[in-house]
Amino acid sequence: MTIIHMKIAIISDIHDNAHNIVLTLKEIYKTDVKQIYFLGDFVGAGISRILLTSTIPIYAIWGNNDGDRSLITRFSLEEGSNLTVGFDTYDVVEIDKRKIFLTHYPLIANTIAKSGEFDAVFYGHDHLKSHNRIGDCLVLNPGEVGAYKTGIASYAIYDTKTNDAKIIELKNAITTNTPEAKKKFKEIQFEWNSLKSHKKI
Repeated sequence: MTIIHMKIAIISDIHDNAHNIVLTLKEIYKTDVKQIYFLGDFVGAGISRILLTSTIPIYAIWGNNDGDRSLITRFSLEEGSNLTVGFDTYDVVEIDKRKIFLTHYPLIANTIAKSGEFDAVFYGHDHLKSHNRIGDCLVLNPGEVGAYKTGIASYAIYDTKTNDAKIIELKNAITTNTPEAKKKFKEIQFEWNSLKSHKKI
C-alpha cells in the first residue's frame, strides 16, 4: 500500500513569545504542511489563544513551563478551535504508517529512540535544535520558537514519506533574553503596576 505524502511542522518552547509564534505560523502557512505538533512550554495561556486560531490543526503536549493548564485546556475546547491539547508531556502518534513519539524531554527521547519501536522521536525542553538518528529512528529537536535561551527561533518540517525533517531558522524573530528587552519589560511592568494601583475596584 502506498504511503500518503504528508508534511508536519514541529514546534517547541514558545515561552510566551507571541511575535515569534505568529511569524512561525505565517511561514508554515506558505508550505504544504497539513498538521502542526507542539512539544510543550506555552508559558502563558495567552499563547493558546493564538494557536487555536491556526488555519492548520495543532496538536500539543505539555512541557514543564505551561502556566495555567486548565485555562489553556478550556481555551482549546472553544468552538472553532484548531488546537488540541494532550494529557501529558508525551504521546504516541501514528500517521501514514509512521509511528512517532512526542515528548518534551531529551532523556526520554533518547531512551525511546533506542527501543527501535518508532520511526521518529520529537522532543524539546533544552531549546537546542538537533537532527540525529539512532538506528533508523529520526531523533529531532526543532529548537525554540521563543528564542529565549539561544537567541535563535526555529521550527522543523517533517516528511512522512522520507521519514526526515528540515530545521528552519526564523527570520525577523525577536528574543526576550537580552538586557535591552529585560529593561523594557521592567518599564512596562512598572507602568502596568502603576495603572493597577490607580484603578478603583
